[in-house]
This record gives sequence, structure tokens and C-alpha cells, in this order.
Amino acid sequence: MTPEALAALHARCFPAHPRPWSAAEFTALLSQPLNFLILRPRAFLIGRVIADEAELLTLAVAPEARRQGLALALLDEFTLTSQSRGADEAFLEVASDNAPALALYSGNNWEKSGTRRDYYAPGVDAVIMRRALGPRQTC
Repeated sequence: MTPEALAALHARCFPAHPRPWSAAEFTALLSQPLNFLILRPRAFLIGRVIADEAELLTLAVAPEARRQGLALALLDEFTLTSQSRGADEAFLEVASDNAPALALYSGNNWEKSGTRRDYYAPGVDAVIMRRALGPRQTC
């Protein structure tokens, strides 16, 4: 998927955000060696690992492809990729008004650990969530 396609899908998935991520921003993100992209048809996830901590930067599933297990598959692969890169804990930020995403993460062992007030827009906080990734997998 090209940076332009990632930007277009991201904009479709997050119409309420004040400004969708641009193709140039995706290009810059993906040029960083600590960042990684996980692709599925009509879905993607971008994460990064720094030292022993992973960050889920964004997860996007096309509206017409939701509720088919794509997000869970991406989260599973995020966990495995993060563990293989040395992470034993992960965090993310999600908009406080994104009830489906909050339910997805809560149901996947993520726990609220903080709030960034008005992070996305006035009145739309970022909910910071964390989860342990469990023991690292070895081959």
C-alpha cells in the first residue's frame, strides 16, 4: 500500500479528526527504522518499538470491513512483532469519543492509564492505554 493509499484510508477511518495524516507524514513515519507497518486488505497498523516499550501509532480498518476480525488480527500481529523487537509493554492513545476503538482495546487487555486533555480537539481527550505484552517469544 502506498503512502497515498494509507493516507486515503486513514482519512476515511477518522473523519472526525481535525486533520487526517498526509501521504508525506506516512512516508516519514515509515522511513524510521524503529517503526513498522502491518498490512491487511482494507486495513493497516503502524507501531514502533523503542527499548522495551512498544507504541501503537495508528490502526485503521475501512468502514465497510469492520467487525470481521481485522483489527484483532492486526493487534495480535502487533503484539508478536513488538515482542520480537524486545518490547514487554505497549501503549497507545485513542480519542475519548471513539467508543468502538475503546471497546476493542479494553476487550484486548488494554487498560486506561491516563488522559491528555483536549489532545485531538477541544473537548476530545486522548485516552492513554497500556498493556503488558507477556513473555517474549523465542524460536
